[in-house]
Amino acid sequence: MNDETIRVGLIGSGYMGKSFSLAVGAAETLFGLPVALVKEMVATSNETSASNAAAELGFVRWTADWRELVADPNVDVIINCTPNHLHRDIALAALAAPKPILSEKPLGRTKAEALDMVQAADKAGVANMAGYTYMKNPATRLAKEILDSGEIGRVFHFRGLHIEDYLSDPSLPITWRLQKAQAGSGAVGDLCHIINMAHYLCGEITDVVADSSIVIPERPDGTPTGTSTVDTDDQTHILCRFESGALGYLELSRVASGRKMGLGYEINGSDGTIVFDQARMSELKLFTTKDSPDRQGFRTILLGPEHSDYGYFNSGPGHGLGYNDMVAIEVRDFILSVLDGRPVWPNFADAYHTEEVLDAAIQSTETGKWARVGS
Repeated sequence: MNDETIRVGLIGSGYMGKSFSLAVGAAETLFGLPVALVKEMVATSNETSASNAAAELGFVRWTADWRELVADPNVDVIINCTPNHLHRDIALAALAAPKPILSEKPLGRTKAEALDMVQAADKAGVANMAGYTYMKNPATRLAKEILDSGEIGRVFHFRGLHIEDYLSDPSLPITWRLQKAQAGSGAVGDLCHIINMAHYLCGEITDVVADSSIVIPERPDGTPTGTSTVDTDDQTHILCRFESGALGYLELSRVASGRKMGLGYEINGSDGTIVFDQARMSELKLFTTKDSPDRQGFRTILLGPEHSDYGYFNSGPGHGLGYNDMVAIEVRDFILSVLDGRPVWPNFADAYHTEEVLDAAIQSTETGKWARVGS
């Protein structure tokens, strides 16, 4: 890394790997970064996929061994888009180098793995970030501004959900997401964006009580008649209490038929309410009691250049943004933190709270009782 160039190493070239590759290519132009971002090396699990990924995504070099990428002196920063069971080891190796790292959520399979990552990041003293993409949406940034300004008064309730249907078909084969040894948890960890979102908007969660279920307990295992047992949750519901005194409800499911992007939230305050639906990602609904009684009602705010980051992509109000635009904002924030050490949210320490909530929720599903977060 020098004053003119940052060379990026990408580990994993699947869904998120492709999105981050696009974002690395776009961020410099979109945001006028003071350095060039070079796609230096990509790593996947075998030589064929690595070679193909380099050609398709525009990386200079490739490797079938992520350790080789981490150790390479010509790789300055690392973006980790691998399955959950690799997050900790890759992060520890990168931070020992020490090299800045952006690692996909969740931090690790367990709270203990996540704590290892936080402690290594503290010791390394380099930029680190967890990949919670959805909170980079300018609409959620606007919601945060409204909350911080006190526009809807004292917040007393957060209602959030992240429900999708990508595993609702029982004929879909077993994958790492359905096995605790590799994933750590199921829907509650897979869709923990809403837990992180609740933290970002309303502060830390102190107590939870949760219930979960495995809706499809057996999946085809790739043999003509064989199946494998699913041991991670398909859906989890969480009641929670925030440090502020607010109450909350979180719903997570990956078997909600018909729901393709079911992330959303409603925040009730003493002077109003905010409603957001990620499927309509460039809109925010706002109700305020400060309007006269004969004019009260939810207004729909269409995002435009006046709102955080929107203007980098589009000069037309209401034209909307897309998923990869949020990833580009994520990469921008990470690179600026690498350059000058500015705070970035969520770093590993911020994301560790999500891991604590996950851990407490899993404890509660096992005991049937309230669990203290962080205990």
